[in-house]
Amino acid sequence: MRIGLLQCDHVNAEFQPLVGDYPDLFANLLTPAMPDIELVVYDVTQGQFPANVRECEGYISTGSRQSVYDDVAWIHDLSAFVRDLYANQQKFVGICFGHQMIAHALGGEVKKTGRGWGIGVKSVEINQPQAWMQPAMPAYNLLLSHQDQVETLPPDARVIGSNAHCPNSMIVVGEHFLGIQAHPEFTPQYAEALMCSRIERIGRETVDQALATLSTPIDSPAIAQWITAFLGG
Repeated sequence: MRIGLLQCDHVNAEFQPLVGDYPDLFANLLTPAMPDIELVVYDVTQGQFPANVRECEGYISTGSRQSVYDDVAWIHDLSAFVRDLYANQQKFVGICFGHQMIAHALGGEVKKTGRGWGIGVKSVEINQPQAWMQPAMPAYNLLLSHQDQVETLPPDARVIGSNAHCPNSMIVVGEHFLGIQAHPEFTPQYAEALMCSRIERIGRETVDQALATLSTPIDSPAIAQWITAFLGG
C-alpha cells in the first residue's frame, strides 16, 4: 500500500543517532503492522507536496515543533492540501501536529491549553469504539509531547478517545480522517532525550513527573494496527 508521509519537521541532529529521522520512526512503527507498506516521503517544510491527492492511497502527517496557526508558508500550503484531501475523501491520519491540522484546516480551533504540557506516557480512554480498532482495547497508553490542543472540533468531527488533560485526544472527521494527539512513533528513549533537552521550557517538576511515567508499557504496536487498518479500510 502506497502511503504518503507528510513530513512536518526533522528530528534534531543530536538525536538522529538514537532514532533516525521521522521517516525512520514511522517506518519502524508501521511496517510490522503492514509489511507491504510503501512510505513516500514529502518534506512539506521544503514545499514538497504530492502533485495530486491520488498520488498515494492514503496519507499520514507527522508532528512538528511549530504550531498549526503559525503564519508560515508551508503550513498554509499544508492546510490547503488537507482540505483538498478531505474534499476528495482521501484517507488521512494526523499525528500530534497533524491531528491539530485536521481541526485547524477544517474549521476547528487549536491553541495552547491552560492544562500545561502533555508529555510522558498518558492513558486515553476509548469512548466510541470503531470497527478498525483491532485489537480492541478500552484504553491505550502512548507517549506525548505537546502544548497545543484541539479546543474546538471542526464540523462532522467526533471524539473517539479522551482523557482529563486532553479531552479531544483522538478524533475522526467523516469516515476518512483520523487524528491522534500522541506520538505512537516515539520510543521512550527518544521521549526522555527530548524532554531533558527542554527542561528550561517545560519546567523541572513537570519533566520529572513525566520521566517517572516512561516505565509504563506503551501500546504503539496496537495503535499501528489501528492506523494501518484505518488507512486500508
